[in-house]
Amino acid sequence: LKTDGYAIATIGRTVTYARQFWRWGVKRGKVASNPFLDLKSGSQVNRARAMFIDPKTIAKVIDAAPDAEWRLLIALSRFGGLRVPSEALALTWGDVDWANSRLCVRSTKTAHHEGGGERMVPIFPEVLKHLQAVYDAAPEKAVHVISRYREGANLNPHFRRIIRRAGLTPWPRTWHNLRASRQTELARDFPLHTVCSRIG
Repeated sequence: LKTDGYAIATIGRTVTYARQFWRWGVKRGKVASNPFLDLKSGSQVNRARAMFIDPKTIAKVIDAAPDAEWRLLIALSRFGGLRVPSEALALTWGDVDWANSRLCVRSTKTAHHEGGGERMVPIFPEVLKHLQAVYDAAPEKAVHVISRYREGANLNPHFRRIIRRAGLTPWPRTWHNLRASRQTELARDFPLHTVCSRIG
């Protein structure tokens, strides 16, 4: 059977969901066994949607951003490796360790892993100037670094508009590919376990 990456990913997700649904039934005594238990879902990653976003490209996007908070959001994702919106919007000024030039990043996505609830991320130079700009403009006693949006905000439509304003075509998985690009860069210079600890 010849199929494309999207179809393969869709089939993989379908098997995963079916396995979870039947597991729920077994736990609650609704069914005797899970017929999907030994069926492998395969890779759910669509490689065709993976893109490396180079620094020159993201510099154009940052320049097209409407304000300091948006410039920081983009820099946090591309150069800090933070998940947007979840990790970036959860970031507070108390999480910023200026003295040691690092961020304490809290993640609900990895909290169920041992020690995975938070990680320390260096404040890379590409992030520092944007972080400083937002800090300088923040009102006294501000709590969150990004004050405009809160959890649950869908930032993708606005981000795509910014990319178009920069004269570029929005790439697939807009935020995810920024994180993945940073991971690729870090993997060139640091051991894999160090990269994974920083990217989360």
